[in-house]
Amino acid sequence: MTAPQICDYENSPWRTEFWRGRDFEDRVERIALARLLPLRGTRVCEIGAGFGRLADFYLGYDQIILIDYARSMLLQAREHILADSRFAHPSTPLRSAQDAPRFYFVAADLYNLPLADNALDTALTIRVLHHVADVPRAFGEIARVVRSNGTYVLEHANKRNLKAIVRYAARRGPNPFTLEPYEFVKLNFDLHPRYVVENLRAANFVARAKRAVSTFRIPLLKKFVPVAILAALDGALQSPLANLSISPSLFLRAESRKPGSPTLNPRLWRCIACHSTDIAESNDALACRACARVYPIVDGIVDFK
Repeated sequence: MTAPQICDYENSPWRTEFWRGRDFEDRVERIALARLLPLRGTRVCEIGAGFGRLADFYLGYDQIILIDYARSMLLQAREHILADSRFAHPSTPLRSAQDAPRFYFVAADLYNLPLADNALDTALTIRVLHHVADVPRAFGEIARVVRSNGTYVLEHANKRNLKAIVRYAARRGPNPFTLEPYEFVKLNFDLHPRYVVENLRAANFVARAKRAVSTFRIPLLKKFVPVAILAALDGALQSPLANLSISPSLFLRAESRKPGSPTLNPRLWRCIACHSTDIAESNDALACRACARVYPIVDGIVDFK
């Protein structure tokens, strides 16, 4: 099977340029995540973690895996975490990756995750699905690594948002009511809410909660209304407006209903070449005992690409 094209943010100024002036977006996404994310567990993995913007949400977990395709993003995430005292081991100041033993920084492909079956309590994709060319395949891979009864928290750009509906009514935009993803720029997709839910169901995920996010992401409002007030208003309406599905961004919490035991797999890694979980760990590499493939650890980042 041919692998879908991947949107690669290697050496992108995402942190310094895109997020400049987007305090409102950051605040309202944090409000949604605080309502949807299970606070505690053994293992959590954010897929497409970027520069670790949301890593502080995961401190209730014993092991935290941050995956991104772009190694430069993971370097920024590692730098961010090592510099922040909130991420320190209770008894040790942060000086190196070994001082933050709960964190794994992993360069990997969403379509071939280097994680064992049922390895996670919780998985997340935030600001990721709008770059995913094959959503069913991505959901299938995420379903594989999340244990039965585990949680998947996701965000997606909403194809049938209010602005898109108005533009369509004025004959100035595409039909927002059709189910297929709309690629408005290369590898940038708006997704219909029903398309997302149906593909989650096909991967044995059931949507349990939903939040409408960034409803007030309007340049004029952001210019004249203080961020704290606008974000508080958005947060107050995230649940009441959720079922209307007219906001630019939608957050969902889904539960895995796949058959089998809900027991977490004690093994974390899986070889991306032969799919063995017999992986030897050292300070400078992970090595597959089955096929002898070696995955180096450089600057604290495990390279599975």
